[in-house]
Amino acid sequence: MIFVELFITFFLIGALNFGGGGAMLPLIQTQVVNVHAWISESEFTDIIAISQMTPGPMGINCATYVGFEVGGVAGSLVATFALVLPSFLLFFALVKIIDRFGTHPVYLGIMKGLKPCVAGMIAAAALMFIFHIDLTPQSLDISVIGENFPDWKAWALGATSLILSLATKISPLYLIIASGVIGLIIF
Repeated sequence: MIFVELFITFFLIGALNFGGGGAMLPLIQTQVVNVHAWISESEFTDIIAISQMTPGPMGINCATYVGFEVGGVAGSLVATFALVLPSFLLFFALVKIIDRFGTHPVYLGIMKGLKPCVAGMIAAAALMFIFHIDLTPQSLDISVIGENFPDWKAWALGATSLILSLATKISPLYLIIASGVIGLIIF
């Protein structure tokens, strides 16, 4: 039964997501932390960090990790397969549509509407991650005191990473490695 739940949950996340792993985070978080309670908020935070550092797309890495936590190796295979299946199926259909209607004003309008939506979803994921904002209908609890950014050192590290990623061309990989080393030293 858990494998069916994993499949349906991650299939729907894969089918309803636009914009990649970052935009997928709010969907995954809501489903695996709030709806199904498969993992805790703290574990989800760890998954995000691990998914950023490991090779491959962040959303797939999250699905694989959650699937493993819920159902072992078989669970990780089910969750990962379910997440990528909608994209795999839609890819072939979209190639045909873009080939035929790629310059049509309706298509171009839809694409212009999706871009700000994706940016908003990524911003929502970042705010929910930083402030532990829970906007589920069951809770509507907005708590700015959380364990993701517990003290001034965490805030300083986050601000420094933000500034360096915006103001320089430093690779995110180097920022992640440096932050991990700094975290090891100061925490």
